[in-house]
Amino acid sequence: MTERPHVRAVLIAGPTASGKSVLAVDLARATGGVVINADSMQVYRDLRILTARPTPDQEAQAAHRLYGHVDAAVNCSVGIWLEDARNALAEAERERRMSIFVGGTGLYFKALLRGLSAIPPVPPDIRDAIRARLERDGIEALHRELNARDPVAGARLKPRDRARIPRALEVLEATGKPIGEWHAHGLPPLLQTEEVRAVFLAPDRAELQERIDRRFAAMLASGALDEVAALASRRLDPMLPAMKALGVPPLLRHLRGEISLDEARTLGSAETRQYAKRQFTWFRHQLPEFAWMSPAEAADRLRRMPSMRT
Repeated sequence: MTERPHVRAVLIAGPTASGKSVLAVDLARATGGVVINADSMQVYRDLRILTARPTPDQEAQAAHRLYGHVDAAVNCSVGIWLEDARNALAEAERERRMSIFVGGTGLYFKALLRGLSAIPPVPPDIRDAIRARLERDGIEALHRELNARDPVAGARLKPRDRARIPRALEVLEATGKPIGEWHAHGLPPLLQTEEVRAVFLAPDRAELQERIDRRFAAMLASGALDEVAALASRRLDPMLPAMKALGVPPLLRHLRGEISLDEARTLGSAETRQYAKRQFTWFRHQLPEFAWMSPAEAADRLRRMPSMRT
């Protein structure tokens, strides 16, 4: 098969623990490219071990961008990441280096290829006030309010959606416009499908589950519990994304004395396996332009790609 010329970027997606980082580093070394993070949890500096960010050795082998550059106290939205990605892509192209986006966050890749609605940032005081009402009054009360103020969004969302209902109210409160109106006027994509090489790593499911279990145990052996203890000591809002990263909730329960470390390890591995299943399903339905293949097939396919567009 003849590779297409003029490839602007490589997109490497896949479930957690599928070997994406290793493949990205190998490709960056072969092409002189730049590895750009497309994982919503690996942006946080507080969780290097538990989010399986590239190791210092991997980072020394190739240039890496957008890893650990956000504090856990910040809600790094897709829009914030997309602007960071725009800058990273522009920098790589100025240097005539291949951009290699790698991660497991489907919404990041969808934003790269499909664009994003241009919702302005929500002031922290508005977000905090709505989150406080969520904890005090419950999600049903917020859904009733949304139905009254924005019937279109209220009808579209499930009544117990603790993520999207507060978000719709935040946008309405901050901007005076329903979230649907913002979605109708979005930001353009950074990349077109025809100018990228996009692969989804699809390893054997049983093998992947074993790798997930081994990796979570290795994370604990490498200091993941201390990492979560340091995060807990900051007393951040439990609704922040970093506080809900895979493995964080069960380890927090262990630190509070609610469950044993073995139980936390079992729960952490189980929730990671479930997340991997959701990643398979999401990419299959949302981003059909990604070519599914085994990690070995992807390595062979990408190895034959030109180093940079002419």
